[in-house]
Amino acid sequence: MNQPPIEHILEAALLAAGRPLSLDKMRELFDEGLQPGNDDLRKALAKLKKHYSSRAIELREVASGWRLQVREAYTPWVSRLWEERPQRYSRALLETLALVAYRQPITRGEIEDIRGVAVSSQIVKTLLEREWVRIVGHRDVPGRPAMYATTRQFLDYFNLRSLNELPPLAAIRDLDDMAPELSLHDEGVDAAADLDTPWMPVEPLKPLEPAQGQGGFHHLLDELNAMEADLKSDFDDLPIRRSSDDADTSDE
Repeated sequence: MNQPPIEHILEAALLAAGRPLSLDKMRELFDEGLQPGNDDLRKALAKLKKHYSSRAIELREVASGWRLQVREAYTPWVSRLWEERPQRYSRALLETLALVAYRQPITRGEIEDIRGVAVSSQIVKTLLEREWVRIVGHRDVPGRPAMYATTRQFLDYFNLRSLNELPPLAAIRDLDDMAPELSLHDEGVDAAADLDTPWMPVEPLKPLEPAQGQGGFHHLLDELNAMEADLKSDFDDLPIRRSSDDADTSDE
């Protein structure tokens, strides 16, 4: 059987997979001894990308590999295929996720110190369940609080290849200034917004005393701006320490 062009094989596989495919996974599509190299695969992907450049579908590289997806401009029409309401995320959840992304690894207590309000445990649970954040270790302080960092699923969801592609904080501040209706506020507003979000129950929150001079989302950006620019993306060197209760459970 004659083998079709590599780009045709990759196109078929990407359509069938419904998820990003890495170069290693693409190479497994071919018989042993006939597997193309990375350069050949990238050339084929470049042809595919050019082919879809003027179409409603695009080839996009994300953290987990390459995938075919509908262009964002066609969302208003494509979304009508599903009857359920799109998921809405509270301002509190997005602020928490932003802090994890720009200042990882970070503990829940550190997030609360910056935001000036308590972090709902439902927010942390939601981020973990969606696999946007994960526990990468425990801070070596009393209580050994968990440290959170983002995942590949987080990068894939937001069409990012790496944390270096996160928008600069200056751009976020400009957006917040240009569109005041989109600016993020404190937890009291978030709780009201969550009432329309049935998948995320509202948990009563106990506000913390904000530090003097804090100013909502702008203060959050100021805190992040003070951090180093280089983001740590590999946390395999941070072993997850289990508590004594976890150890007892595993022994049972």
